[in-house]
Amino acid sequence: MITTILRLSPLFFWPLMMILLLSACNNQEQPGSKRTTVTTVRTGLPEVAREFRAAWVATVDNIDWPSEPGLPAKQQREEVIAILDTLVALNMNAVILQVRPQCDAIYPSKLEPWSYYLSGEQGVGPSDNYDPLKFWIDQAHLRGIELHAWFNPYRAHHPKGGPISDESIVKTRPEMVRDTGGGYHWLNPTSEAVQQYSLAVLMDVVRRYDIDGVHFDDYFYPYGDGSFPDDDTWKAYQDSGGEMDRKDWRRAAVNRFVEMVNEAVKNLKPHMKFGISPFGIWRPGNPESIRGFDQYDMLYADARLWLQEGWIDYWTPQLYWSISQVPQSFPVLLRWWQDQNILKRHLWPGMHTRRFTGRKDPNEVLNQIMIARAFETENPGHIHFSMRGLLYNEENLNNLLKKQIYAKAALVPATPWLDSLPPARPAGEIQRAGDSLRIRWKDADSNDVFKRVARLRYNKNWQVVVLPSSEDVLTVAQSDSIVVPPWRRKPLKKLFPLEEVALSVVDRSGNESSAVLIEVQKNTSHQ
Repeated sequence: MITTILRLSPLFFWPLMMILLLSACNNQEQPGSKRTTVTTVRTGLPEVAREFRAAWVATVDNIDWPSEPGLPAKQQREEVIAILDTLVALNMNAVILQVRPQCDAIYPSKLEPWSYYLSGEQGVGPSDNYDPLKFWIDQAHLRGIELHAWFNPYRAHHPKGGPISDESIVKTRPEMVRDTGGGYHWLNPTSEAVQQYSLAVLMDVVRRYDIDGVHFDDYFYPYGDGSFPDDDTWKAYQDSGGEMDRKDWRRAAVNRFVEMVNEAVKNLKPHMKFGISPFGIWRPGNPESIRGFDQYDMLYADARLWLQEGWIDYWTPQLYWSISQVPQSFPVLLRWWQDQNILKRHLWPGMHTRRFTGRKDPNEVLNQIMIARAFETENPGHIHFSMRGLLYNEENLNNLLKKQIYAKAALVPATPWLDSLPPARPAGEIQRAGDSLRIRWKDADSNDVFKRVARLRYNKNWQVVVLPSSEDVLTVAQSDSIVVPPWRRKPLKKLFPLEEVALSVVDRSGNESSAVLIEVQKNTSHQ
């Protein structure tokens, strides 16, 4: 049990909307007790904000974590804590961690070697045998942060990934690998053996780890001129009577793999989210003003198809351009993708936050978030590329985010097509401790709790507090200073007692339980 001690100030004002109490429980307070457990079911409460607020943590080339290969395990863990604590301080709620940067692993695997980016030598694990992925998951969940495992399904070796080791797939399974130049090696996406192999690697993580989602970025075929050394599988396809042209054949292979992943993940863990972050332009000319790289013909990614077939649960097109960059405008592309989202999956754009820190204007980041909120009013969200942009920025972007954009905590939007069943309503109690009140949740099923929500009413003003499941006690002031009325030229401050507490819980799928009201007793002489 972790106790959070807060002195809460009003974040916003709500009109008082008292609804008839639906059912009442007996007063369980005992003579001499300092606890209050008079509870009823409560409706008509203020809504908690919903928004997916995430950052990518790239391990390839040590972009975000670890900061360099070969760091002592203790320092690696300290960097994990620093990243997650930064997310908590910013009221963010998810992290997208790259777990397979180049057919290697940041976790112990029987299928692939330890990553070069951890130890500086592929195949060599952490010095004290800790499991980095488990550590990430445990520490994220302790803080109420979702962790999505980010896989590169086809990259076999990166030029900054150290020498090709004897354990690298480049040497152990050369028939599946192609040298694409510049130090890059790639698995052949049209090979059925490759598809089964990458699927097995991914499902090994889904099976063994308590992750919240599976994630792909834009690397299907490598960036370049669209050529790829797959003459052998192309000839085999033609010899078998295949009738597609070569580009359609490559796209069909990628389509098949995306659909396979979605089906396999849902068959094993139906609640688990699957998200993809494709290149932000489907094809130039869509919409008419858009110009740029053609992923459809160069990466063989028919990204719009995956969205419209519902093979994903959240869609994060990489809209890495500014609002006013006409040929690749952030809002123009976001609106186009919104129009393609016929099944109403979550549309959470990716933003190049690092590009707009340093010498650039960080207000670009704030404006893009506000545009995303305006387009997706019910279940907005976005992902920052990358975490380094939130850890190190000259313009103090974090202060702007915390004060203006992330001032209030937000829950991850629910995904009702996967799970719409809310968790059981908790019970609760209040204990007086000096000048404070200790509010405690009593879970009906602790295994179905990921977040806790407390709504506190001082006079007519509601305050909302969101905690991770690891914290089942909230300590607050018995009274709070409130500006009355807020629109006066010279507002007055008056002290109001806490009058109502409503407690609820939220599950891993974002479903919130009904709330239980705990009466705050004013006459405490017998307590």
